[in-house]
Amino acid sequence: MSETAAVPTILVVDDDAEVRYSLNRVLSSQHYTVLEAPNGEEGVAAVKRQPPDVVLLDNRMTGISGLETLQHIRAANPKQLVILMTAYGTAQTAIEAMKYGAFDYVVKPFDPAKLIALVENALRTQADIRSAGGVQPVINSEDHKEGIVGASEPMQQVFKIIGQVTTSDVTVMITGESGTGKELVARSIHRHSHRSGKPFVAVNCSAIPENLIESELFGHERGAFTGATAQRLGKFEVCDGGTIFLDEIGDMTPTTQTKILRVLQEGEIQRVGSSETLKVNVRVLAATNKNLETLVKEKLFREDLYYRLNVVRLRLPPLRERVEDVPQIVDYFLQSLAKAKKTKARKVSPEALAILCRYRWPGNVRELENMIYRSAVITQSDAILPKDLPDEVRQSVEAGEGPTPAGLDALYDRLYEQLKTAHPDNMLALVREALLARGARPPGPVKKAKKPAAKKS
Repeated sequence: MSETAAVPTILVVDDDAEVRYSLNRVLSSQHYTVLEAPNGEEGVAAVKRQPPDVVLLDNRMTGISGLETLQHIRAANPKQLVILMTAYGTAQTAIEAMKYGAFDYVVKPFDPAKLIALVENALRTQADIRSAGGVQPVINSEDHKEGIVGASEPMQQVFKIIGQVTTSDVTVMITGESGTGKELVARSIHRHSHRSGKPFVAVNCSAIPENLIESELFGHERGAFTGATAQRLGKFEVCDGGTIFLDEIGDMTPTTQTKILRVLQEGEIQRVGSSETLKVNVRVLAATNKNLETLVKEKLFREDLYYRLNVVRLRLPPLRERVEDVPQIVDYFLQSLAKAKKTKARKVSPEALAILCRYRWPGNVRELENMIYRSAVITQSDAILPKDLPDEVRQSVEAGEGPTPAGLDALYDRLYEQLKTAHPDNMLALVREALLARGARPPGPVKKAKKPAAKKS
């Protein structure tokens, strides 16, 4: 709530007059004072004149963009809470919004009740910040392509955490099943951090033999062991000033765990075969698909190291929990393959897409990527057809194994909205029938695809 008024003030910055009108009605119903600005420049000027309690800021506007406006607002008033509104819930937008200091963001079209709840949460936070005198930092850096695809609610939460942890050197534990994209997330955190100009080194702890892991991480001196014919720098020295990503950290030996703990506590390493202590400045990101809590209880993983690594926990959802992202991911892989081969991108038929959306994906995004590349190569059509998909996938779907009904509902709603502006009614009917045949719930009355008129004899 504002320090000078009993009624909270909300500033709506959007170049669409209808959106401003709708938001004004929704917010005024909660007895908020609503101010309006038709573009980013006027929004910044309004904040400088009299900071509102909360700013609702559209991302895509004429003139300066929402992200640019956000940076100007935060530079003028670091305490200002801003909620970014966007019609495109991409990884890039989400991460950039949180990195530049947005309190949160909301994807259009939004539910008025959820928007009100978000504004109320921002007002409570604003009161806490004012009472504590807290200031959030403003960070400026170039945009980066993430390679992380998805607009589902679980992925939006992932993007938010990525954006929030890039502003510090906090240790992050990334958990998730194999193939969910843990290294991609680690690389994204590094790219958006102040260490982006320094090396990023990824180490798969489970792929290195036990007798070599310490040498790989910390280096060794000449003669330290049989075969050590020359001095070698370890991964920590190589990425000094940067970020090291320790994948499958649950497979580390107890001795290596102790040395990793020393790095985190003291910023020091010792090469194998040396008594000299070396200082390193490295941010550690870790990942595992194992249950570290169980390993700690079984004395297979150091409890003190667990707490050092688990400062911020980021869980990547399996693909079956965000099935509504499958069409977007499929398109991403097809476009990537076409770019690499310098050819026109293939498409996927509605029937094949329905099968892909009904499959459980035990190998997650990695399995989907391999399947799309395989199918795109073997298809004899311009589009991937059901027959181009592996037999085991089609058989699994036919047996009724697949995502939850709620996931299918979300998928269909999103797919329908995307298609209705790009395809004729007949295409929509085909997609609707294909998904319905696989158990999905259609958003409205089912229209049969038009059959070709019978030829007159």
